[in-house]
Amino acid sequence: MSFLRRRSASVPAGPDFDVLAMDPTDWPGNLGAGLLPAPDGTCQGVFLRYDLFGGRGPAMIIGNLPEGSPAREITGSQVPFEVAQLMSALENDEEIEVTGVEEDPVMHEDNLLIVRRVKCSEERVSCVQFDRSDGVLVTIASWDRPISNDLYALLKPLPAEMFQQ
Repeated sequence: MSFLRRRSASVPAGPDFDVLAMDPTDWPGNLGAGLLPAPDGTCQGVFLRYDLFGGRGPAMIIGNLPEGSPAREITGSQVPFEVAQLMSALENDEEIEVTGVEEDPVMHEDNLLIVRRVKCSEERVSCVQFDRSDGVLVTIASWDRPISNDLYALLKPLPAEMFQQ
């Protein structure tokens, strides 16, 4: 995955890694982006929130978390950060947990991804995760929509300018 590379340290703001997601110009609805800052100012992750329900809440959150990000540290049956963010954004305070994980090989362009399908106790949540060659964990959490293998064809690195102030 040669396109997934670290950016130079001269980038003044935003993450120091490429963010893999769906281009907002290719996707209907509203898009929001959030950065997870560390106390030293470095970026500990980026998540993009796709609102396809016309202002009634997000349908999908895609997270990119580099190695060492505290948001990656989950234990036991705790749900991934992106699932918790999705439930919070939907104002759903129901307690959910991970009930199982299945691995599924998927092609993305010319690369084989080992996708982990995370099963949750809330059946309306779909969640998948995969590791990139640069150590960034990508998580896709979707509400009331299954995540099909066709979705991976839409993923691409977003321009760095999207995340600069």
